Amino acid sequence: MNLIRFVHDSPIGPLTVITRGDAVVTIGFPDANDRMSTRTRSVTEENTVIDGEPHGAAAAALDAYFDGDLHALEQLEVELHGTDFECAVWRELRRIPVGQTRSYGEVARSLGRPTATRAVGRANGINPVPLVVPCHRVIGADGSLTGFGGGLQAKAWLLRHEGALLI
Repeated sequence: MNLIRFVHDSPIGPLTVITRGDAVVTIGFPDANDRMSTRTRSVTEENTVIDGEPHGAAAAALDAYFDGDLHALEQLEVELHGTDFECAVWRELRRIPVGQTRSYGEVARSLGRPTATRAVGRANGINPVPLVVPCHRVIGADGSLTGFGGGLQAKAWLLRHEGALLI
């Protein structure tokens, strides 16, 4: 089955979305192709990617989320390509409720791997489906905003949008 690519306008900039059937395979920020994970890049290189009409469910969920339905992305199906550990991290990120944040250490502990903070950070950093897998909800242990593929300004916007950052 072909991968369908479309660009979706959002308050944090245009998002490049790639879907296969009903599943979102990747969401990319402007100029972030260099940060796209190797595995996601290999999926797009090994399959035919065609520019097409926005996938109905993905586009509708993104619109609803940015319009204030903060739970709209939770029901989207994702197709994750990663190691068992990376996929476990990404599944755990989907469990972080809207309006809340977790530190990398808290995510590692929730996975039963309390010393895996750096590995959690690495998996978080190569998350192929940001927003749907809400890596923006992961912050530093001291409460600071840390790296985000869309930039720290976008991360702060998303956390304010969700009510997790009040400034």
